[in-house]
Amino acid sequence: MHSESDIQYALDMTKVLHEPDRRIDTFGNTQFEFQLVSELMDEVDQVRVRQGRIEAQKPVILRPDGLAGFDFEGFGPEAEKFGSWLKENLHRIAFFQYGFHFKKSDVSEEIVHESMENVCGKLVADTRSTGNPMRAVIQGVDDAWEVCLLKFTVEMIAKSRGINEFDFKRRGLI
Repeated sequence: MHSESDIQYALDMTKVLHEPDRRIDTFGNTQFEFQLVSELMDEVDQVRVRQGRIEAQKPVILRPDGLAGFDFEGFGPEAEKFGSWLKENLHRIAFFQYGFHFKKSDVSEEIVHESMENVCGKLVADTRSTGNPMRAVIQGVDDAWEVCLLKFTVEMIAKSRGINEFDFKRRGLI
């Protein structure tokens, strides 16, 4: 189990060197490939490269529909007007729930005997030359590498949210 300072350190040290060209699909699951690079502790020019997949489930719209039956007992007519307005505008108050499924069985790793800079440069160059729109290259820390991967997923949610919201609005779902 990592301490709070270990987690904060991993978050601070995580850098997405190459992010996927694609975002989280609005109406279907999305699979990202990742290559997470980390230096081995107390070793010179030894870098661990983990590769795997992470799946993002399609975002789900969460609405506070429970407010539709909210009772404004004891309040005056203004509160009732507000209640009516709120019921009519519930479609504007929507949140998205994102889910990720991390399949550890898809993770492989290897130790490379080169500098971190060289390994990262080669992985980014390879990703650009192959044109894989779903691959991320992430630099992180070795012992808390999963925290680094989770930071990447949170960043993908933040970058996908606007697109997902636009798609939902375009289809009249929010």
